[in-house]
Order: sequence, then C-alpha cells, then structure tokens
Amino acid sequence: MARILSIDYGKKRTGIAVTDLLQIVPGGLATVSTCELMKFLCDYVEREDVERIVIGEPRQLNGEPSENLARVKQFVAQWRKQKPQIPIEFFDERFTSVLAHKAIIDSGIGRKARQNKALVDEISATIILQDYLRTKGL
Repeated sequence: MARILSIDYGKKRTGIAVTDLLQIVPGGLATVSTCELMKFLCDYVEREDVERIVIGEPRQLNGEPSENLARVKQFVAQWRKQKPQIPIEFFDERFTSVLAHKAIIDSGIGRKARQNKALVDEISATIILQDYLRTKGL
C-alpha cells in the first residue's frame, strides 16, 4: 500500500498530514509556506509512495465557497498538470480549524504554544485526513 496525504491549504501557510503505509494512522507531517508547497510535495512524492492527495475544500457554514476556494482550485489544477499520476481530491474541511484549536487546548499545551498557527494548520490537515479515512471506511 501507499500513503494518503492531506493538505489544509492556506493563503500563507499550508498544513500537511500523511498516513502510515497501511493507511490506518494519520499524523501531522509539516507546515510549509504556501509558496513552497508544490516543491515540498514534489520532493516528498519522489521519496515516499503516495497513492493520493486529499485537499480541504474551504466552504462557509452555509455551504457556499469561501474566498480561499479559488486559490485551492488553482493549486489543484497545477498539481494535476505536474503530477497527473497522483490523484488529488477535495474533501469538506468545515470546522477543522475549530476542532484543531480544541484538540490543542485539550492536549494541555501551554498558552504560548497554542498561538502557534503552524501547529493549528498541521492538526487541521490531520483532522481532514482522519475524517477522509473514516468516510471511506479505511
């Protein structure tokens, strides 16, 4: 089997999570500057066997597209041109940032560490991946 990778795409920073090779356990991988995302992912898929990528689809609570959706779609189009052999699919990311903040608070991490936006992005990507695996029955 190969890994599944997930992306919480942001205007400035992007959180990335990945499964183990058996696609059972999702875990945070990194938070990278969004301008460096394509290079990071291309390097990663050269070293690791990745079956697919799941990218958070940013929507508002009412289901309408968020302002970030256009940027996400642009990235997806670039990925599909550059690496068509590795499929990328959208997955609803509503509430992931809220759940990430709650997970950080519940973990007992200190107040200063809770303000680390990169950590929130990485945990959000992990939540996206966990929810994806759950819905696919993996």
